[in-house]
Amino acid sequence: MMEKYILKIDCKDQKGLIYRISDTIFKFGLNIAKNHEFVDHEVNKFFYRAEIDCEKSIDETAFCGTLSAMLGSEANIVLKKSSKKDIVILATKETHCLGDMLIKHSSGELNANILAVIANHDDLRELVEKFGIKFYCVESNGTKREDHEQDILNLLSKFSFDYMVLAKYMRILSPNFVKAYENKIINIHHSFLPAFIGANPYKQAYERGVKIIGATSHFVNNDLDEGPIITQDVARVNHEMSWQDMQKVGRNIERNVLAAALDLVFDDRIFVYNNKTVIF
Repeated sequence: MMEKYILKIDCKDQKGLIYRISDTIFKFGLNIAKNHEFVDHEVNKFFYRAEIDCEKSIDETAFCGTLSAMLGSEANIVLKKSSKKDIVILATKETHCLGDMLIKHSSGELNANILAVIANHDDLRELVEKFGIKFYCVESNGTKREDHEQDILNLLSKFSFDYMVLAKYMRILSPNFVKAYENKIINIHHSFLPAFIGANPYKQAYERGVKIIGATSHFVNNDLDEGPIITQDVARVNHEMSWQDMQKVGRNIERNVLAAALDLVFDDRIFVYNNKTVIF
């Protein structure tokens, strides 16, 4: 049976990189099914992603070691067997993004295994458990932020996962929490960032008289709603619409944007650097 691997490399740009990478792949008896490369000339940085087919498992240590010797010790080289990611979802009360993920997981369309859904209210329990997914409520009412976060971290420590998805999780995460899962937390924000950040952006947009609204999916860092952007989309609105009408349109955009972002992340198509992304 043919095995599929994903190879990702980023390093300082220099002559002959494609030749050296391709030559190493060939010498290990592997086949490049698809590849992409990009050079950011402003920072002289090279990015490469390849889908590799082989008839047996790759000796990952030997392969990456050979590439490192060819490209230099500062090169970042990641070789992974293509497989579904393990994820944990954090949510609060809204159902549109979470429900879409649960349906896709149930039908096999989501390239991930949902290990659990953790929420700070119990409203979503019935929905989640209908899909046979473990649901945990860690109540936030009347609990200090630090204590609540520690309770969630304690619960998360019981799971081994690749990514955490914030499916409309309406709590601001502390620097310590974010640092523990750097570039592993994916958020959907109800605004076309960087405009209208913070609470109730649809009301802000309505009061400003905007003609387009949008949504942004991004990795979470310690700058509120300013992490590396994965994908965005917009829709046109007009003066006849209330902020509630805009919110309804916005929720559809949020659902689609998060779905598109998760496809990119779970397929290992993203490089993160300098608070932005390169996506193949």
